[in-house]
Amino acid sequence: MNGLDGWHRLHPLSPAVRAGRVLVAFIAVFLPTFLGGSRSGWDAVIHGVVLAVLIGLGVVSWLVTRWRVEGSNLRIETGLIRRSSMRYPLTQVQAIDTVRPGLARLFGLAELRLRMGGTGGSARLAYLPVKQADTLRARLLALATGSHEDTPEPEDEVLVTVPVGRALASLVLTLPALFLIAYFATLIAAAATGGSVTRTIAGYAAPAMIGNAVAFWRRFNRAYHATVAHAPEGLRVRAGLVETSAETIPRGRVQAVRLLEPILWRPFRWCRLDVDVAGQVRDRGGERRNERQLRAVLPVGSRAEAEQLLELLVPGAPQPVHKPPRRARWKSPLRYRRLSFGHDETYAVATSGRLARVQRWVPLTKVQSLRRIEGPAQRRLGLATVYIDTAGKRFGAAFRDLDGDDSLRELERLTDLARAARQA
Repeated sequence: MNGLDGWHRLHPLSPAVRAGRVLVAFIAVFLPTFLGGSRSGWDAVIHGVVLAVLIGLGVVSWLVTRWRVEGSNLRIETGLIRRSSMRYPLTQVQAIDTVRPGLARLFGLAELRLRMGGTGGSARLAYLPVKQADTLRARLLALATGSHEDTPEPEDEVLVTVPVGRALASLVLTLPALFLIAYFATLIAAAATGGSVTRTIAGYAAPAMIGNAVAFWRRFNRAYHATVAHAPEGLRVRAGLVETSAETIPRGRVQAVRLLEPILWRPFRWCRLDVDVAGQVRDRGGERRNERQLRAVLPVGSRAEAEQLLELLVPGAPQPVHKPPRRARWKSPLRYRRLSFGHDETYAVATSGRLARVQRWVPLTKVQSLRRIEGPAQRRLGLATVYIDTAGKRFGAAFRDLDGDDSLRELERLTDLARAARQA
């Protein structure tokens, strides 16, 4: 692996890829202003100057960034005024993901994202030539597992593949798609009344339309040719039409699992399987930033496919067999028939939902806190809810509307089981 020894820079076209993504964001932000009729020469000059400054900062960032592999560490140095040198121990690597946005694919580039355990955050190398990225990924995975650096990456075992037609049909039956349909229907109706009315409606509704269109596109891109494979380090999810991604859900990092059955999908017996993954994410400058921690393992699939993946994510998990008392109907008339819960020595599970059916599993080893809450209506009915919190922070589980005395017993029992699970 002499080709990967020593210091390396990112690909020279990396600033161009970032600039392309910034340009798309600019169009999305400032298009409503132009559609609303507020256009002047100074506005165009200001927008151009801001865009040029952002592109210039990207070039400077590329010039001052370099990386190398030092023994069992990945070292990244960056910064112009405040220089930082960060070392990422490969023994703490949880997963190494590959992401290729549309422009990166056009130039033959890819981004590597290393997700670390604990508070190590993540390391990003954006962007590298595809061949170099694949070679580096295999080398880093080998070093992370204690193998020889020339060990090839093991083959994946494909478990589930989502057909494109099913992915598109499922997205049509979602709120962003329904909002887009309603928007275009409003435009057609307004066009029949006059041009000025159409222009006014378009100017006011454009931000909502763009937001829903972007949300629809992102969900379609993430579901396009989605493939779930069984890899040595966990589940490997590949998907993408324009921006392709290959993400790994490592064993032991799953904080909670959610099975969602929307009401519009129910006639087709479709469901969605999400996982909540913990981990503090930091950029190359050490600053905190938001990153999507909620990952769709199965964007849309049958119940049989979801159960196959559940056996890998939460093997042997119990089913919700207990129901709240009948008087809970007065407090949750729409949700009562879906409320149920259960647990064993390893997992807790709860079912809820008004229109959609939502089922959640939480490993007891991942429990961060347990809460018992009584709302005003619950106090009158002698009910209480026990919440199970995890480090993922996107969703946990809740035993809703239990009998007051039962909720106290469940709280004590779950506390003891979570403590025992951590010790084991």
